[in-house]
Amino acid sequence: MVRGTAALATVLAGSLLLSACGGGDKPASETKEIKVTMANHVWTTEIQKVIPEFERQSGIKVNVTTLGESQLSDQYNVKLNAGTNEIDVMMYRPLQEGRQFAKNKWVADLTQNTSEADYDWGDFQEAAKASTTIDGKVVGVPLITERQVVYYNKDILAQAGVQPPKTLDELETAAKTIKEKVPDTYGISMRGQRAAAVTQFSSFLYSEGGDWSTDGKATVNTPEAVRAYTRYGSLLKNYGPPGATNMNWPDAFAIYQQGKAGFLIDADSLYKNAIDPAKSKATNSTGYLAFPAGSAGSKPYNVTSWALGVNNDSEAKEASWQFIKWATSKDLTLRMQQAGTPGARASVWADPQGTTSFPAELAQVIQEQSKVGIGHDRPEVVQVGKARDIVGGPIVASIGGQDVAGSAGTAQQEFQSFLDGEKR
Repeated sequence: MVRGTAALATVLAGSLLLSACGGGDKPASETKEIKVTMANHVWTTEIQKVIPEFERQSGIKVNVTTLGESQLSDQYNVKLNAGTNEIDVMMYRPLQEGRQFAKNKWVADLTQNTSEADYDWGDFQEAAKASTTIDGKVVGVPLITERQVVYYNKDILAQAGVQPPKTLDELETAAKTIKEKVPDTYGISMRGQRAAAVTQFSSFLYSEGGDWSTDGKATVNTPEAVRAYTRYGSLLKNYGPPGATNMNWPDAFAIYQQGKAGFLIDADSLYKNAIDPAKSKATNSTGYLAFPAGSAGSKPYNVTSWALGVNNDSEAKEASWQFIKWATSKDLTLRMQQAGTPGARASVWADPQGTTSFPAELAQVIQEQSKVGIGHDRPEVVQVGKARDIVGGPIVASIGGQDVAGSAGTAQQEFQSFLDGEKR
């Protein structure tokens, strides 16, 4: 515990003002309590074990409320919209809620706070920082990151006589060979549900040179996007399990766990599901690969799945920042990462102690992907759910063997109308 105490002492010796948040805030020395709302997550479980360290050193009581994702979103929408001061620190999803929170001024500007020299904001991965920075303002601190990786069953690949692929062309060829040569086995397993598949499809889109939009103009019907939609759908239609359009991540993992898929492409943060001895037949045969290169190279997403922010109506902004500064310090990030939650600090990933809880091959892939990753895995808009439903249409069409270009054209019109509406 010495390292944690030293880190906290440094935090508490820092500036006493949350200067970017305006007046009316109680100094940290006068704040007796802060209210922190968190998601039901493994990070939450682990941080709660060490919060007493912060409380002892700071004299600030931390009252934690934990909620499921749906409950969390509902509470934020109701309470923050009402201007509540019943929440001080918020655990939130930057790519799902960040722009809504920023637009509604529900989150405090932490730009000056993250610039404190002893905090080392530069240590955070660039893609992670980008996902919590909106219109040039830092509105949250990256907490948990994830990237898209390829899980593969070494035994199945050996049986099919194929090598781990380095390109999307090689991936498709390998999936085809597995389907043809290995009985009762699919070449690949991935999400196929309309909205759920969007995040996993994004790496295909970026690696083919596309994106969702550019300067407010929808780009989901470009040749690059159509090529990506076609590839994703073809993989599942021709070499994936039946009923793929009903598959979310648990379904995709289940196929792989049963030893019935050569490849599984999904988030690295879910890796324990692929190798859990109680659930998986692929525990000892799983390998990990960087996302294969498309025509534009390998460009997987590298996103912040969860972040910490400060409620703009909190009366304890200064103390809230001190808590966030402690919880996301190098020392605490290392300790949380050792417990299995991938963080956003480059120095922790570079520290051999920071990768002890991850399979060595996966840790290497994560570090590679972090250098080239794109900081978003869905359209960067306020109404994310609606946007995902629109751009996910061509994925479903492609899996179903329908006209991909035509579906992408329809999605282009709908998405452009959506983007125009958000500007108003």
